[in-house]
Amino acid sequence: MSGGMSSRFEGKVALVTGAGGGLGRASAQRLAAEGAKVVVVDIDGDSAGAVAGSLPTDAVAVAADVSSEADVDRYMAEALAAFGQVDLFHLNAGIFGRFATLPDVTVEDFDRVYAVNVRGQFLGVRAAFRHFQQRRTPGQIVVTASIASLGGSADLLAYQTSKHAVVGLVRGAAVYGGPLGVRVNAVAPGIVPTELFASGGSTVGGKNDMERRASTTPLRRAGRPEEIASVVAFLLSDDASYMTGQVVSADGGASGLNTVRPSGGAGAWDTTVVDQALYGNDFTQGGQQ
Repeated sequence: MSGGMSSRFEGKVALVTGAGGGLGRASAQRLAAEGAKVVVVDIDGDSAGAVAGSLPTDAVAVAADVSSEADVDRYMAEALAAFGQVDLFHLNAGIFGRFATLPDVTVEDFDRVYAVNVRGQFLGVRAAFRHFQQRRTPGQIVVTASIASLGGSADLLAYQTSKHAVVGLVRGAAVYGGPLGVRVNAVAPGIVPTELFASGGSTVGGKNDMERRASTTPLRRAGRPEEIASVVAFLLSDDASYMTGQVVSADGGASGLNTVRPSGGAGAWDTTVVDQALYGNDFTQGGQQ
């Protein structure tokens, strides 16, 4: 392949959800660069079409809402109509919800995030297993988890809850799939500025301060979508043939940081500034009046 890229996926078909932009687009590009034919799935059909048209291998675009069982069935049907098989799945589609504080999170907001991030991933995993069962072949699945799968924060409650649930899905599916030769892993990105957080651009904890927040990671910078795509490609490849049920962090070292040691930034930031912005006039130090 061009640029010294390997051809690990020659003869394979990959399906990527949320591939109209961000991490999904980078994943589709990386898998195609290594020889895979690609099914580009996104709720935005125009974006999916643009990505599919830009790839160096055969590709088809499917407009689909991953939270819809009918749409998942349809994206599988269109993939099979185009290529006859799917060998590799990167189930990446997700939404972050709203930045409402915990008392103000609505049931509707919570359910919508769960519908895409958990039900959508479950439906994709189930569709993959049904396909592998019908073909009687092994296969590989990678699900996009998050640094939010590994710890808590005071905001984006629905998002982090959904990303914790994704880890349970991956581990359960890996245990089931192991004897069948189906490997299921997750990639857990840290701060990677993409379109996902664009609508939160003016909000603290959204896209406007991602570079600043990422500067506290051991690598002192935000990640790039192609850096996450390389981990996805590894997990989908035979190079990871003895890995399943794993959550692989690609976060600049953030999840391994001991934040109460000096090297982890302990005491180096003003918690009052953060707390006042989050809680406003309800803020009291340590809950003390």
